Amino acid sequence: MARLLANKHHDIDPVWHVQILVVAAVIMQFILPQTFSAEPRQLIAILSFLLVIALSFTTPKAAVFQSIGRRINVIVLVALLGVANTYSLYRVANQLLEGKISNGRDLVLTALNIFLTNIVVFALLYWEIDGGGPGKRKIAKNHERDFMFPQHNLTDFESKKWIPTFVDYFYVSSTNAMAFSPTDAMPLSRRIKMLMLTQSIVSLTTIALIISRAVNILRIT
Repeated sequence: MARLLANKHHDIDPVWHVQILVVAAVIMQFILPQTFSAEPRQLIAILSFLLVIALSFTTPKAAVFQSIGRRINVIVLVALLGVANTYSLYRVANQLLEGKISNGRDLVLTALNIFLTNIVVFALLYWEIDGGGPGKRKIAKNHERDFMFPQHNLTDFESKKWIPTFVDYFYVSSTNAMAFSPTDAMPLSRRIKMLMLTQSIVSLTTIALIISRAVNILRIT
């Protein structure tokens, strides 16, 4: 009985992993200089926190489930964080091109903020999309997968039962943002390939345009 309960618990993708990283992403929005952040950021933060809390209640306590309410919850959360982060990137890039930024320290902090938030946003997207999301991933067929993880290529019985959790998608998002390409998990579907391409473009823009300019400003001063 204890073994069955342990296996059942292992099959459930923990929501608190998601909640911790989303809360961190929301807090980072307050670290941004006000000239670069989406407004009203207090309202954005409150809505994000409410959605994070609601995720615990909209996610069924089962390994396999289908919940429209939970799917809407996650999509709205991703949209809220993604739009706010994209707006911040636009504001910084626009002011850089107009030559209005001279504070290298603020620029570095802003670039890191946008870069890290970008990782969290796309980790949420990958987690929600792959194989139909956490509720359907356990029963998804091979042709329904959006990612091929190394564990999927192993032949032993325990590996065949392996299911990725949010931590795995956070790692995929992190490596894609840093390497501008997939590393251990390969994209299978066209939608995931386009999402990974979009993430790489945002990441490259943040590093190439913002951080490089910040380094030049700090070097001059």
